[in-house]
Amino acid sequence: MKDLLGCNINELENVALNYGQAAFRGRQIYNWIYNYRNKKKSIDQIEVLPSDFRKKLKDDGYKVGELSFQEKKVANDGTQKLLLSTGDNESIECVGIPTEKRLTACLSSQVGCPMDCKFCATGKEGLKRSLKASEILDQILFIENEMNRKVTNVVFMGMGEPLLNIDELLLSIRSINQDFQIGQRKITVSTVAVPKMMSKLSEKSFQILGNCQFTLAISLHASNQKIRETIIPSAKNYKINNIIQDSRQFVKDTGRRVSFEYLMLGGVNDKLEHANELSNLLKGFQCHVNLIEYNQIDEVEFKRVSINNLQLFQSRLSNNGIAVSLRKSRGLDKNAACGQLRQNARIKNLSK
Repeated sequence: MKDLLGCNINELENVALNYGQAAFRGRQIYNWIYNYRNKKKSIDQIEVLPSDFRKKLKDDGYKVGELSFQEKKVANDGTQKLLLSTGDNESIECVGIPTEKRLTACLSSQVGCPMDCKFCATGKEGLKRSLKASEILDQILFIENEMNRKVTNVVFMGMGEPLLNIDELLLSIRSINQDFQIGQRKITVSTVAVPKMMSKLSEKSFQILGNCQFTLAISLHASNQKIRETIIPSAKNYKINNIIQDSRQFVKDTGRRVSFEYLMLGGVNDKLEHANELSNLLKGFQCHVNLIEYNQIDEVEFKRVSINNLQLFQSRLSNNGIAVSLRKSRGLDKNAACGQLRQNARIKNLSK
């Protein structure tokens, strides 16, 4: 299959020219694909194109995206979680998170995940494969279609470990920036941290994007190595002090502040002594800490932390000179944690 999604305007002009069409036909395809108001993204729907041109494109295997809609859950806060099917009958999730001024798309980069973090439902079934850039971008089209709004911000915090799919990740970021017209500073790449991959990410960003302006968010979730290993099995291969050292180098290489995600787990990492330990780990470092409320899932034993304890933890970090914010979970009433919708759908299919 030849996917037109992810092609830039010059590439689509060349497609048109190769079929004996004028270059502006390629621009018409481009404008159709990346205009969120166009609800259906099939070649048949690009009615400004001559019918014989559309037929030739279809006959030669061209498509606009290859994902298909499977299921949707809408939470009381307006968050929409979509379960989408891939061309090889796998399932992935993406989430649209609306506020008055923005629509954030939470995207998956892989089918499943190999990291097996204990608080996450995605890793329970392991990794199936990595997604192509076009499959990543297709998630944005579905979110815009279902929510009837243009996506303004993108976070790679869905299924999968983005740094194990760097080339396709960066190709998708290039299209998000250039074709979807979303600035890199409104894009966040979240990683649980993989050895040697931060330096590879910065190096390849300059090669593929020409710069590195997106935000790197590291899922730290612990203030010391022992706690991190209990909740993230892969942590034994990448010591927390080495993660911080590599993060400092990333800041030097890119000039961009690194964010650290810290999922608050009751009785695990939520004590004030942990806040002090985390402060010492990050002091003198251009970074920011995002404290995250835990989104409860049935398969694991972790518990949510009270708002009072969250605020005390936040205050201690702030008083210690650490830039910190509290991010509330969205879609709590609709199983919006990573992997939950996919896993529930799989259980339903197995029970049939």
